[in-house]
Amino acid sequence: MKVLVVGGGAREHAIAEALKRSPQVELYSAMSNANPGIKRLSEEVLRAKETDIEAIKKFALKNNIELAVIGPEAPLCAGLADALLGEGIACVGPRKALAMVECSKEFCRNLMAKYRIPGSLTYATFDDAKEAASYIDAFDGDVAVKPVGLTGGKGVKVVGEQLKDKKEAKAYAREVIERGIGGGKVVIEERALGEEFTVQAFVDGRNVIAMPAVQDHKRAFEGDKGHNTGGMGSYSQSDGLLPFLTEDDYSFAVEVIRKTVAALREETGEGYKGILYGQFMKGKEIKLIEFNCRFGDPEAMNVLTLLESDFAEICARIAEGTLSGKHVSFAKLASVCKYVVPKGYGVNPAPPAKISIDEEAIKREGATLYYAAVNEENGEIYTTTSRSVAVVGVAESIAEAEAIAERAIGHIKGEHIYHRSDIGKQELIEAKLARLKALRGE
Repeated sequence: MKVLVVGGGAREHAIAEALKRSPQVELYSAMSNANPGIKRLSEEVLRAKETDIEAIKKFALKNNIELAVIGPEAPLCAGLADALLGEGIACVGPRKALAMVECSKEFCRNLMAKYRIPGSLTYATFDDAKEAASYIDAFDGDVAVKPVGLTGGKGVKVVGEQLKDKKEAKAYAREVIERGIGGGKVVIEERALGEEFTVQAFVDGRNVIAMPAVQDHKRAFEGDKGHNTGGMGSYSQSDGLLPFLTEDDYSFAVEVIRKTVAALREETGEGYKGILYGQFMKGKEIKLIEFNCRFGDPEAMNVLTLLESDFAEICARIAEGTLSGKHVSFAKLASVCKYVVPKGYGVNPAPPAKISIDEEAIKREGATLYYAAVNEENGEIYTTTSRSVAVVGVAESIAEAEAIAERAIGHIKGEHIYHRSDIGKQELIEAKLARLKALRGE
């Protein structure tokens, strides 16, 4: 089976690795950077922007691609799946009308309100800065200010975190509207407090098969401090839950995903086929922060490293609409993913520089390496302005998995790189648990 993977990050490297576990897969890739991990696995590589739909379509047709797995959100929001499906190429990734669940926060919130899907937040949408300011002034409590469209996971600002007070919230809402950030509209939502977690699901149009829960760490620095990033690392627990998550919490999140899949079918007349990712906040209640129309990054590395089933078969069945729970199983182990990033990542990243990676030493540590937004030139690896390399440790416990990942990351060297060493450590997890208990009055 000829399979095309679109995207050049660590998420797509994990997708490619999982696909290549199937001996029948002949892999092709399209990416804007020169990811060495994906390149090694591929028969042929197209260097192009992931949103260059015509170039990717021609590449797919030239190579007789049967199935495309689309990694990032931008090409899905640009209609890549529509273009490939129009040529008879099956896709793991929704059509544009369905991808709007991520591409437009306004669409997502309106869908949840219309179909009475539980877990939504109080919200309003504005394209007028004065009206947004009046709403913020009148709102009883702190707010989150979110550009309606895509901003690479870095556009959301929250009062009490990135914003000091309502005055700064109003100023940021004005900036979003006047500068056209994420389309120039804002969603003003109530601030959700608690611990975030992710549940991802395989969706074949009707059937929803949920994956283990994962917790991402978006803050740049140790102790969950600093600016938001695309994600510095993540962990999962051997039972598929998290230290602060109950079976009922997990079931609630999965039910929200199921109801959303049904609502999307009702709203658009089409079945959602691909990965649907729900980001939730557990506080006094569980609230849906956002949906993504693809695997999370870094969460993809946790779940795909743990996947025991044939990922190529899962993808084919998603496209066919024949997926069931019997086709999907995950190892009952914990995982910890840690990212190496350029210093200043997320605000003022260091310029591209050479890094050295001892792949054999990382393997000896028992970890899995995934290349991210790097370029390979003449056998050397160079950083870009985004995340560079991820390592994943897998073990019986989170603590053991964290130790594997931390040892492995020591085999990545460079002058202008750093990572969060605290992700998956017991001290950080206990601090999170204590904050959540205090919030819930327990």
